Amino acid sequence: MSVRRLTHLGICVSDLERSLTFYTEVLGFREVGRFADEHGFSSRFLELEDVRLQAVYLERDGWRIELLYYPQPRALGSGDRGEMNRLGFTHLSFVVEDLDRSLDDVRRCGGAVVEATRMEMGARAIFATDPDGTRLELIERAGDPMAIPGA
Repeated sequence: MSVRRLTHLGICVSDLERSLTFYTEVLGFREVGRFADEHGFSSRFLELEDVRLQAVYLERDGWRIELLYYPQPRALGSGDRGEMNRLGFTHLSFVVEDLDRSLDDVRRCGGAVVEATRMEMGARAIFATDPDGTRLELIERAGDPMAIPGA
């Protein structure tokens, strides 16, 4: 396989406007495009019957995510945050300027803070979730925001 580039990461959401507000106001993404399928053309591709889909593409720091909202069939799942050892996608990670202010923003826009995960070891870090339970690792530390801890 000759992969040319990563294009985006898709995140299924239960309320498009709420998630759009969360990802733009809390996490600083900006909208770069939209796609809608009101006629089911994507059904075979997505392996879902009679799909109605709205997608919004957001960018930040060279990363693109796609918020996927399904009016039909409705999104599946409880919205509870998944276990960190579950196979597949586990979380998005962000370095923040002010952890306490960031946590206030998470709560204000419908997310949740997982207080039991708070740790301080040369940096302050905690897990939070978006309004649908997708885990967000928030880290406040001095120095290079791209540095990998322990590397």
